Amino acid sequence: MAARTIRTGAVGLAAAAALVAASFTSSAAAGGAGDHQQTQAAMDAAVDSGVPGVSGQVKDNNSIWMGTSGVGDVKTGEPRSGVDRYRIGSMTKTFVATVLLQLESEGKLDLDDKVDTWLPGVVEGNGHDGRQITVRQLLNHTSGIFSYTGDAEFLDLNFTEKFLEHRYDTYTPQQLVDMAMRHEPTFEPGAGWSYSNTNYVLAGMIIEKVSGHSYETEIERRIIGPLDLTATSVPRTGTSLPEPSSRAYSKLSLAPQPTDPTHDITELNPSVAGAAGAIISDSGDLNRFYSALFGGKLLPAAQLEAMKTTVPVEGAPFQAYGLGLMKSDLSCGTSVWGHGGNIQGSASQAVATADGKHALAFNFNGDWAGDSQAVIEAEYCPQ
Repeated sequence: MAARTIRTGAVGLAAAAALVAASFTSSAAAGGAGDHQQTQAAMDAAVDSGVPGVSGQVKDNNSIWMGTSGVGDVKTGEPRSGVDRYRIGSMTKTFVATVLLQLESEGKLDLDDKVDTWLPGVVEGNGHDGRQITVRQLLNHTSGIFSYTGDAEFLDLNFTEKFLEHRYDTYTPQQLVDMAMRHEPTFEPGAGWSYSNTNYVLAGMIIEKVSGHSYETEIERRIIGPLDLTATSVPRTGTSLPEPSSRAYSKLSLAPQPTDPTHDITELNPSVAGAAGAIISDSGDLNRFYSALFGGKLLPAAQLEAMKTTVPVEGAPFQAYGLGLMKSDLSCGTSVWGHGGNIQGSASQAVATADGKHALAFNFNGDWAGDSQAVIEAEYCPQ
């Protein structure tokens, strides 16, 4: 099947990716930089390209390394911390997919169930038909459902300075789905691949129908609690970032220019992302999550295999997509699994080797600059 790549709204919510000329002074890495010099250099390069600051951690077997660069607050010059909490954007999708796969392992649903079985009448209009789309197609983005983050009204309210007036607005999952239903599908179900945040809003709604609890509650009960992810939370409509954290910055433009003003957008209502991207975490917790996932601690073997069964992707930094998972084949032949996550003011990555033993997670506290792939390559393919 030919892959079709339409990255509406980016890998999460923030679509701005142009580099800017402004730079901030790099800070030293926190601990063990001699073992990860090229990773540190790639973080510094991101700051040189315009990112205010970078915070990350590496888990390599039993070794932990923290790396930081730049600042967490452009007004005070306070440096970033290796334990900063941040909005992880679309990495939320891996958590949501894990919960659905756990429910499948318990016999409570089947990945080949039709969406309409659980959400009758929700996916319809302008050619959308939930009777023809499976849960699996939601999770691997082959549903063809339009991404609500590509809606013109949504973009106007969230990626222009109008966002400053609407940052505290609350969206229900149904409202987000209704935005998508105003548009025609990207393609017939199963006929291509297109990243759609609507898919995971629907996945969250299905979790609630199957379990009787919100997706937030199920993530807390099934993942955050058992793994003791003390820095991870699903904030629902809470607008603040828990400490320790840095400020988050955005140009609030789909085509940012160096001269555009930079806005502090740390506070926002995460219901704008919902099950597609609302979680807050830190790099250490993300490494523990992905290591536990790939180490078989969260899913039975059959469900983990299904999660890592991919469809091809063209024109993206990753080459294949599973169920809430991206697979990247790096320049040195190493493959890593994980997810990217962008939301206003935050651009993050978390990846790990297939066995979960070597994991990397990091965050840029600006959404318009920096080369995330260069940081990943530096860690896994040092020259």
